[in-house]
Amino acid sequence: MVLGATGAGKSTLINGMINYILGVKWEDSYRFKLVDEDQLKSQAESQTSEVTVYKINYEKGFEIDCSLTIVDTPGFGDTRGIERDLMITEQIRNLFSADCGVTEIDAVCFVAQAALARLTPSQKYVFDSILSIFGKDVAENIRVLVTFADGQQPPVLEAINASGVPCPKTKGGLPVHFKFNNSALFADNKSSAADSMSGDDEDEGGFDQMFWNMGTKSMKRFFVALNMIETKSLTLTKEVLRERNQLENSVENVQKQVKVGLAKLEEIKETTGKLKEHEGEISRNENFEFDVNIKKPVQIDISGTGTYITNCQQCHVTCHYPCGIPNDANKAGCCAMGSNGYCTECPNKCHWSVHHNQKYKWEYKDVKEKRTVQELKEKYQKATKAKITVEELVNELKADYDRVQAEVVKLMERSSQCLNRLKEIALKPDPLSTTDYIDMLIDGEKAEAKPGWKERVESLMNMRHKAELLAKAARGEKLLHRQESQI
Repeated sequence: MVLGATGAGKSTLINGMINYILGVKWEDSYRFKLVDEDQLKSQAESQTSEVTVYKINYEKGFEIDCSLTIVDTPGFGDTRGIERDLMITEQIRNLFSADCGVTEIDAVCFVAQAALARLTPSQKYVFDSILSIFGKDVAENIRVLVTFADGQQPPVLEAINASGVPCPKTKGGLPVHFKFNNSALFADNKSSAADSMSGDDEDEGGFDQMFWNMGTKSMKRFFVALNMIETKSLTLTKEVLRERNQLENSVENVQKQVKVGLAKLEEIKETTGKLKEHEGEISRNENFEFDVNIKKPVQIDISGTGTYITNCQQCHVTCHYPCGIPNDANKAGCCAMGSNGYCTECPNKCHWSVHHNQKYKWEYKDVKEKRTVQELKEKYQKATKAKITVEELVNELKADYDRVQAEVVKLMERSSQCLNRLKEIALKPDPLSTTDYIDMLIDGEKAEAKPGWKERVESLMNMRHKAELLAKAARGEKLLHRQESQI
């Protein structure tokens, strides 16, 4: 599996591997191109570039004695922001989970540019994001592939050590690595041959041939080492991805429930205030009208986004978005569903079969609504069938709030369980699960001020709120505790 930041040189490295495997020599008049970088650029501009699997079936004459599967991933940390990176993680999860997907791995290859003397916050985020995908048992299979390298020790190795990437080390304490310089891969080899005949060996062509030879030696070393690495099953990694997906979904829904809870609290305060303020008029006129602010569920169109969703048809809520499962018949596999086949997210915990992929998501919108005391009484009298007083009405509203609070507590408990399990099995925690880390990223984005930095900072601020919720889940805190005294 080949991973790295945007611009690290992954595509050219994979093309270099293919040319080595097929036995292409420097003096040959042809080269093979498995990954078309120009096509990838146009894809990146127009649509979602995807995780791609290349299967090279062994044939006689190969430089290696086996078939090879290469999993190529889009670059983490590009200008499209954090949401884009989360989509890549979801694609990797789908690849590892699919029946015909990848079930074991020999090497997780980090591609990094040689000249990086220290990792910027965004580069560290790329490393940690990738590491957080895998189970702890994959640490021994991590290898660093250094691109744009020369004959010297690459500065990036010290930077990787300083960032705490858990990978095997050499006797000198550096990460086990392989150096590549693929600048000569598609260089013109005809002019260098002519120049060497004229005795001019010190020109650019001579350097190109030197880099080609260096690349061939590195590839040979890499594939010899690859045969000695113990293959790892992705069972634990799949569990990490599933737990992390459930955690993200739970936190997303906790945020919504907290908003609903706070809105319900405001509604109670407002309604109670109006009932007390106009008590005299209400006693004379049960049709007395007053305005209250409420959160109302509304449908938001997502057609044309290329994403799937899981909506509950009975509760009218979105249980998982974006979801990797388009087919309603397979919704039992959605991360919102528990092992018993019932949803862990929607209010009524409905069966998976009433959850559908649709062209809209449910969100809450602030609206002002007219109420009459008579309507309120009728709403709560349905259950008791007895006359209800204003005081009892307020108590019923409080009970509504308590139900929302209980739902938030359940979701937080589930989030806490996911967090604890991930601590046990994941190679690294999710970098977006700690507020300090996100603050570091925000400062880094502001300092670098690359194109699109304002949008990325906005995304990070949203992530920070989620991280605060996770921290509270880990500490077992109540989210609406402070506000309860206001009722």
